[in-house]
Amino acid sequence: MELSGSSSLPERDPQSSRDDQVKNGDLMKYMPTSTVGKITDIKEQDGVTWVRLDYTDLYYNVSTLVEADPSEYIEVSFKERSSFERGMKSIEDLKSETQEVDISEFMPSGGG
Repeated sequence: MELSGSSSLPERDPQSSRDDQVKNGDLMKYMPTSTVGKITDIKEQDGVTWVRLDYTDLYYNVSTLVEADPSEYIEVSFKERSSFERGMKSIEDLKSETQEVDISEFMPSGGG
C-alpha cells in the first residue's frame, strides 16, 4: 500500500485558524511574560495578524497569544494608567538632568 504525498484537503496554517477566532474584547495571554489583556484592536501586516492588548497598549503577534482565564485579568483604569505614565520620565528629561549636575561638589578635597 503506497501513500500519495498529495492530499485533496488544503493545509491550513495554525496561525490562520487562530486569526479567524480572535475578536475585540477577547482576553488573551502573551506567553513569554504572562501578560494578560483584553484585545482592543486587530490588524494584519505582511500576512501576520497583530492584536493590541489594553493592559500594555502594545501590539502582539497572535501566534504568541493564548486564551486567558477571566480570573487572570486585572483591568487597569484610565486614572491608574495616566498616573503611571505621568511618573515616567522621557529620555530628554533624563539627559537634561545628567547635564545639570555639578560634579565639583563631589571632588575629593585633598587631605591625606
